Amino acid sequence: MQFIKMHGLGNDYIYVDCFDPNTADLIAQTELSSLAQQLSDRHFGIGSDGLVLILPSAEADAQMRIFNADGSEAQMCGNAIRCVGKYLYESGLSLRSRLFIETFAGIKTLTLQVQDGIVSQVSVNMGTPKVTTDSLALQGNDLLGFTSVNMGNPHAVFFRAQHLLDTEIAKMGRLISTHPHFPEGTNVEFAHVRNPHELEVRVYERGSGPTLACGTGACAAAVAAYKHGETEEEMTVHLPGGDLLIHYDHRTDMVTMTGPATEVFRGEMAL
Repeated sequence: MQFIKMHGLGNDYIYVDCFDPNTADLIAQTELSSLAQQLSDRHFGIGSDGLVLILPSAEADAQMRIFNADGSEAQMCGNAIRCVGKYLYESGLSLRSRLFIETFAGIKTLTLQVQDGIVSQVSVNMGTPKVTTDSLALQGNDLLGFTSVNMGNPHAVFFRAQHLLDTEIAKMGRLISTHPHFPEGTNVEFAHVRNPHELEVRVYERGSGPTLACGTGACAAAVAAYKHGETEEEMTVHLPGGDLLIHYDHRTDMVTMTGPATEVFRGEMAL
């Protein structure tokens, strides 16, 4: 099976082009959850945060299906969809700088910034967030307040005055992500407001664990910060893997994410 390794700010996935009939036939005969776990293993596989299938769509330029490293299927991934847009343009499957990608969270609109035939940045209309305030008890402690933001996939945003250690993020993220309060699990963001135009965010992704970046997580944290009166509509979200520009238009209630997409290598995997 041929594959492409790409990442958005270090949030890396293995991409498979299912426009190719032979690859599509192979994928149709494969148990995808097991395949995602096999390929994502960083010691016995290729190594990634998950598997992304780029498929034909009757309603859009392409369809994206995404499987986390644990084999669970996700509704949406902001970093992955930017890479899908880059691949479609640079492979010649679509030569338009405005693309429509079908996901389980709806059809997303991508605007590509192209220089000398190479896609450098991608802006994604991430749609309308659903925001509520909530709380939960963690291992018998007092209630922890958080902001629940659905960006097509679920996020629980916790604001922190101080930075957490990597070990604390892994431990707390795992406990919160799998907490009974979230029957289907949730992505977890730990956010720190630098100033009205900058956020620092650490992410524990449902099904993958701590990641260097999360596009939907950055959007969720940005919307939550704005709703709490901590930031302006446009802000830079600093993630361990790099920065994303997030714009939340409160008049239209729409979120736009802009960031890079990078191809690492291509290869073949024996299944």
